[in-house]
Amino acid sequence: MTIVELLLIAVGLSMDAFAVAVSKGLSVKRVEPKQALITGLWFGGFQALMPLVGYLLGVSFADIVQNIDHWIAFLLLGAIGVSMIRESLKGECERATNDFGVKTMLPLAVATSIDAMAVGVSFAFLGNDISLSVVIIGITTLLLSILGLYVGHHFGCRYKSKAELLGGVILVLMGVKILVEHTLIC
Repeated sequence: MTIVELLLIAVGLSMDAFAVAVSKGLSVKRVEPKQALITGLWFGGFQALMPLVGYLLGVSFADIVQNIDHWIAFLLLGAIGVSMIRESLKGECERATNDFGVKTMLPLAVATSIDAMAVGVSFAFLGNDISLSVVIIGITTLLLSILGLYVGHHFGCRYKSKAELLGGVILVLMGVKILVEHTLIC
């Protein structure tokens, strides 16, 4: 997988965290740098951790599913992408709490990074370099989460559903690309 493809996947995965960060930005009167850093570290940290967990799980089963790994990657990325697209079409704008403590941020970070675990499983099946993947996904999410907090504070809900739609489309297209490459080339 190329760096560009990995960056596209990282952006796609980051869109859930971006959308939640936009909601968090709606809840604050003024965005403090500490709040931005907390948001970025929670979301970026979990988006980096979950693909690693998924990768380790996937490596355990890679030999068993080697002949269908591209189908698994396609289905996982496609399902995550379609789910994000559906969510974006609802057009709802939820107002988040202005609490940035562990009890609030931990569930949000876990919820927005579950899909990254499935992507990590796909990476294991495809033989991707997980260390580079984890770094790129984590940093991308950290930066986009910080941006989302400021965007939410300044522009409100206008970009939340567009971000989820873009992320979903990217993940679906990457899944299709993987399937086409493996079925036409192999």
